[in-house]
Amino acid sequence: MSTMGGLSQMKLAVNFLTIGLVILSLPCGSYTEIPPKPPGSVTVLPPVKPAGGPQAFPDAENSNLPVFTMDYARIQVPFEVTLWVLLASFAKIGFHVYHKITFWVPESCLLISIGLIVGAIMHSVHEEPPAVLSYNVFFLFMLPPIVLESGYFMPTRPFFENVGTVLWFAVVGTLWNSIGIGMSLYAVCQIEAFEVQDINLQENMLFAAIISAVDPVAVLSVFEDVSVNEQLYIVVFGECLFNDAVTVVLYNMFIFVADMPVVEPVDVFLGVARFFVVGLGGMGFGVIFGFVASFTTRFTSNVREIEPLFIFMYSYLAYLVAELFSISSIMAIVTCALTMKYYVEENVSQRSCTTIRHVVKMLGTISETLIFFFLGVVTITTEHEWNWGYIMFTLLLALVWRGLGVLVLTQIINPFRTIPFNFKDQFILGYGGLRGAISFALVFTLPDSIGRKKLFLTTTICMIMFTVFIQGISIRPLIEFINVRRTNRNLETINVEIHSRLIEHTIAGVEDLCGQWSHYYWKDNSKDDMEEVTSAANNRMSLVVYFLSFQHCI
Repeated sequence: MSTMGGLSQMKLAVNFLTIGLVILSLPCGSYTEIPPKPPGSVTVLPPVKPAGGPQAFPDAENSNLPVFTMDYARIQVPFEVTLWVLLASFAKIGFHVYHKITFWVPESCLLISIGLIVGAIMHSVHEEPPAVLSYNVFFLFMLPPIVLESGYFMPTRPFFENVGTVLWFAVVGTLWNSIGIGMSLYAVCQIEAFEVQDINLQENMLFAAIISAVDPVAVLSVFEDVSVNEQLYIVVFGECLFNDAVTVVLYNMFIFVADMPVVEPVDVFLGVARFFVVGLGGMGFGVIFGFVASFTTRFTSNVREIEPLFIFMYSYLAYLVAELFSISSIMAIVTCALTMKYYVEENVSQRSCTTIRHVVKMLGTISETLIFFFLGVVTITTEHEWNWGYIMFTLLLALVWRGLGVLVLTQIINPFRTIPFNFKDQFILGYGGLRGAISFALVFTLPDSIGRKKLFLTTTICMIMFTVFIQGISIRPLIEFINVRRTNRNLETINVEIHSRLIEHTIAGVEDLCGQWSHYYWKDNSKDDMEEVTSAANNRMSLVVYFLSFQHCI
């Protein structure tokens, strides 16, 4: 038995030895001779390992924990936007260190210049700016703070004194400029030498609506410095604000019309009806949300820290709901700000009022600064389409139609004004029609279906550069040269304020008795709390009765 086991183990050992000798006798690369390649044969390449895909025999990777990693693509857009905001903020600080710079050159010019420098640097290193200014980003995030700031800080009493003139220039003036410039540019496009026959009437009207958006930020700062009369200041301020609302309505309407092959007469009628529905609907939403915000802040006395939040949320909610129903969101947020401004400030604490004012101003300044800064960057880094004939005629027609519009509309409205505009005021109104952030953002967010989008972008940038740099810088010397009417702020003493307020209350009481509510009534009630309106009206009635009785006795 033991002999059989020994034989089996010996046979197993012999078999293993035989297998080992066979393996060692196999040809190795270092000892065998490579056979010659037959002529005309196909060369078989070694298999290529798929990049990033699964491998049959993966290479051994280093599994050690990395000490330092960097993922710039993940944070590129917010990082660069933050750097832009910081750079623009540092530039604004530098502008005001030496006061004479901003005295003669508007901030918008300086911000565009900084943007041009940054754009030149990015273009020299072949770096493209991130696409942060899209249609949704502008209309949902950048435009609301700009409009909210303008509406919240609008002087309410002068506005209600001149509300008719403001709406006249904002609505009728914008329609005048859009229709006049659009029809004139369409006539220019029929000239074969300019090679722009492919731009139809709808696209010319769309472009005319874009460049009709007035943005006189530089003009308003000059008006404040030189103390221009209050009527001229509030008309320019209000026209700028409501002009943006009308422009955006026309922009959205012409975007839809531009894709239509044929415009029927019924489409024109529907467009006019939509214009009024969109504007009045936006005002209605703004008033509703403004009163809701005013009512909500009456119950925040125990939670003062969230009072500013209601102001921003209700304003933004009015804007978003208006966008939801495709009505004028700018009108919604402006009327919301005008409605809740004084009522809310009566309900919230003084610290909340200060916080609201500073945050609203900060958000509006950041948005407008970014747009001007981005304008300078895009001017250098974006591909342009140059057509000097179309560009020069656009500049000329914009100046001509603006001047004619101011002359014609002023002659119509002057007989209804207590203090009519003279020729100097009309000249400043016409010359102060600067284009800026709104025009650039609208043309930059045009859909790609517009064939000459690059030409429209180039023309708009030329228009902004001309108006901001030439007209914006020269507006101060012109105001001082022609000696526009000024406001003497030193006369606003306590005695003047008391008697002015007394006369305004008296006139408002007379309007109450006559049953005709004019701008004195709305101006007088715009600064009173809801609970004080009735008592104020009764006081005015008693005051008027007293004066009438006194006159009868005499």
